[in-house]
Amino acid sequence: MSDIGHPETFHGLPVLTLPGPDRASDVPLPDAGSVAWRLESAWQDELTFGALWQHFVDTVDTTRVRALLIGPWWQEEYESFAPVVELLAGHADRFPALRALYLADVVGEECELSWLEMCDITPVVEAFGQLEELTVRGCGEPVGDREVLALRPVRHPALKSLRFESGGLPAGVVRAVGASELPALERLELWLGVTEYGGDATVADLAPLLSGAAFPALRHLGLQNSEIQDEIAAAVASAPVVARLESLSLAMGTLGDEGAQALLSGQPLTHLASLDLHHHYIGDPLVDRLRDLLGPDRVNTEIDEAEYWDPEEDEHRYVAVSE
Repeated sequence: MSDIGHPETFHGLPVLTLPGPDRASDVPLPDAGSVAWRLESAWQDELTFGALWQHFVDTVDTTRVRALLIGPWWQEEYESFAPVVELLAGHADRFPALRALYLADVVGEECELSWLEMCDITPVVEAFGQLEELTVRGCGEPVGDREVLALRPVRHPALKSLRFESGGLPAGVVRAVGASELPALERLELWLGVTEYGGDATVADLAPLLSGAAFPALRHLGLQNSEIQDEIAAAVASAPVVARLESLSLAMGTLGDEGAQALLSGQPLTHLASLDLHHHYIGDPLVDRLRDLLGPDRVNTEIDEAEYWDPEEDEHRYVAVSE
């Protein structure tokens, strides 16, 4: 993985990994509401996630927990996330103060993004009606009857930030987000990925998000890490939602001259406080035009040196995060 790491802070709180029951320390645990708690059971001898969860709810005052991250939940072999979803949803009433949830805080050294065996996370979203921030990492390889990330349309009045980090985000998840009622949503970020890993969403699937009608409070939109980044840029160039955004990210994907030209000839973007285009395949002349038009005096534009790509050699462009 690139562009992926363990967060040091989450929801404004320092992240603390809960020691397992066999790692007792003379140092007392901090106040339950002062940190973001991270749980991981992998590679701890005979410690299942269920046992770690029981240790967590027995040791920490869960009524004060404000932020929670789920790290590696398996032991030796990778396992479905479904049992973790069941535990979270089943114990939601024990977490009245929970405002932020990070599902699958896992990095490449622990498990490749595409191998994370996610599942339908709708029960968690529905169970934590007070949640303000949700980050979901991974999806699962669409092979045979193997379970992959799924979501049904939901109504959630409190959610302000929703982020999916994936090397292949299923179109069904994208459509479910667009069909959800999220009146408080201010930040939405979708890593769309590649078809090889299940990222089959099209520009048509993004239409509800681009129309501006879906989320009235939206101020940041990230449609990134996509192999159809040029098509997305062309759609964004005339999308009604852009006029009310404060920041926009089309980063991490295969954005090239076609998409850059669409942005330059489309609606004004100079009202944006930030435009993120890092990891791209735009030629130098158009990079210079983007910098001149959207440069430091008008908008904070993150546009680094182009990724190497030689169309003469029939080379493919690559997204930043796939496997």
